[in-house]
Amino acid sequence: FCSNLHKSCIPFDFFFNILFCSRAIKTNQDLLPETPWTHIFYNDFWGTLLTHSGSHKSYRPLCTLSFRLNHAIGGLNPWSYHLVNVLLHAAVTGLFTSFSKILLGDGYWTFMAGLMFASHPIHTEAVAGIVGRADVGASLFFLLSLLCYIKHCATRGYSARTWGWFLGTGLCAGCSMLWKEQGVTVLAVSAVYDVFVFHRLKMKQILPTIYKGKNLSLFLSISLLTFWGSSLLGARLYWMGNKPPSFSNSDNPAADSDSLLARTLTFFYLPTKNLWLLLCPDTLSFDWSMDAVPLLKTICDRRNLHTVAFYTGLLLLAYYGLKSPTIERECSEKAATNGRQNANGHSCLSDVEYRNLEIKPSFASKLENGIKNNVSVRTQLPSTENIVVLSLSLLIIPFVPATNLFFYVGFVIAERVLYIPSMGFCLLITVGARALYVKVQKRFLKNLIFYATATLIVFYGLKTAIRNGDWQNEEMLYRSGIKVNPAKAWGNLGNVLKSQSKISEAESAYRNALYYRSNMADMLYNLGLLLQENSRFAEALHYYKLAIGSRPTLASAYLNTGIILMNQGKTEEARRTFLKCSEISDENLKDPHAHKSSVTSCLYNLGKLYHEQGHYEDALTVYKEAIQKMPRQFAPQSLYNMMGEAYMRLSKLPEAEHWYMESLRSKTDHIPAHLTYGKLLALTVRK
Repeated sequence: FCSNLHKSCIPFDFFFNILFCSRAIKTNQDLLPETPWTHIFYNDFWGTLLTHSGSHKSYRPLCTLSFRLNHAIGGLNPWSYHLVNVLLHAAVTGLFTSFSKILLGDGYWTFMAGLMFASHPIHTEAVAGIVGRADVGASLFFLLSLLCYIKHCATRGYSARTWGWFLGTGLCAGCSMLWKEQGVTVLAVSAVYDVFVFHRLKMKQILPTIYKGKNLSLFLSISLLTFWGSSLLGARLYWMGNKPPSFSNSDNPAADSDSLLARTLTFFYLPTKNLWLLLCPDTLSFDWSMDAVPLLKTICDRRNLHTVAFYTGLLLLAYYGLKSPTIERECSEKAATNGRQNANGHSCLSDVEYRNLEIKPSFASKLENGIKNNVSVRTQLPSTENIVVLSLSLLIIPFVPATNLFFYVGFVIAERVLYIPSMGFCLLITVGARALYVKVQKRFLKNLIFYATATLIVFYGLKTAIRNGDWQNEEMLYRSGIKVNPAKAWGNLGNVLKSQSKISEAESAYRNALYYRSNMADMLYNLGLLLQENSRFAEALHYYKLAIGSRPTLASAYLNTGIILMNQGKTEEARRTFLKCSEISDENLKDPHAHKSSVTSCLYNLGKLYHEQGHYEDALTVYKEAIQKMPRQFAPQSLYNMMGEAYMRLSKLPEAEHWYMESLRSKTDHIPAHLTYGKLLALTVRK
């Protein structure tokens, strides 16, 4: 997400979107060369052990591996990360255009479908945001898998290579899932292609065809797709510990609602909102959580009318695509019975070609009898109805994991999730425009339809250019999101303003965020931190206590509270605060690494407190506990130096020397360790 990775992200805003970049890249230990690369396959997208109770369960090892390669080549320079995202989007656009050519032919409609996908504003987050690479990479292998299956269908029964293509389908589907979870849905889309496009079966023909064994190759292919898909899903569920992730109320308010009616109405409405973003992406946001989409709590909410209209339109489209057209009925039934196709893998002409091409009687007769013929590419395209069915499947099936139908997800709306479904949307718009173009007779109306479609693409492109401007830097991005999600946008904007040393503006932004949502623990903490850094300690303590009240597991708030109390001479209160912090478990916490760092710091400061009171044995006990709980990314030089100091006070000079040396190994230019080690050398008369 960060447009400038070299800038320091605020490390205390654990769940705000700016840290998607930080946790996935900047603080992700799996990207570092000293970390064994095999760790990628045991940790989630953020570097947390997949089986940990607080893991997000986002298992995307191939995406993380691509980040690691970026890191190895260019470190944290953002240029290379963005370049890879743009190249991936270009590759996906090329593959999508090739896929559209199979359905729409060589004409300009294929070109327009590719242009619409390339320029759609909904893709801005996935391409401009670095962590959106998961969606773009999954789409690449999604299309490769689908194209392999189309080749499998075209060569089935005529070539030994057909099962090689099927193997490619399975491998690419697995790779797509390892980029992002929804990639596995390509297997279901492939099945839809085989049944409704390649074999042109209608709903009422599917069961009789399977039951009577009229097409064993179809049955075998669909069975293998089902088996492979079930195996991939089962393996993923097992690998993540057989437990779904848990999310906070702010991530997905509807999932946390006690009202069944509110959950039902909201979950039915959200796909409507997503479709509107595809059709009219006028208002876009980096984050749609919290109250960005208010819950639908009653039947009287007028947004329910949008829901009814959406599902009615969806059912009408499905009916149109699945009904048996009179022109094709006899041909479809014969093809389903005999399982014979022409050279391109399609058994009949489309309705467009029947109306617009002059076909010789002998040739038409052969087609009606299901005999294989060598014909031009144009006469082998699927019908409009076929493409509508496939487009709907491509729009709906990859979106199903985000519907909360099978499990709750950690977002309300996520624009990046629409990257794959937008393929179905672009196809649907294009084939609809083409069907109208063919149907009307007047040249004026034909031109009107064509130029209207071209104008839509131009508008999409202009909106994408404008939206890319919002992603140029963090401040512009968060300001653009204030209208949709003011609480998070103001909060993140406060972090940016603070990093720019605009203290009064940052404080105002934090208070604006709390105005919209007063119980945000991270925001209360960030405001407290700002006040503490400006020596307003009494106010800082107030906000730290509010943060702890909102989230009792927020270790960093305990840490800073204890530091203020210790500096104010309230040693007993500080000691209790540090002790309470050290006892907080990392169970169910989203960022256990950051939590462990705060706990380690609490123990370090508690040890210093004991040390200053002359309780050196107690200090050593606490320091040892800190070392045991210390995460890998924690800088230990100060802790090791204090260990040496405590041993030196107890006249255990060999132990003291050991820890001074450990401190200098951790950081060779750590000045306090050089000074204390020098004192030790002076005591032992060494130079």
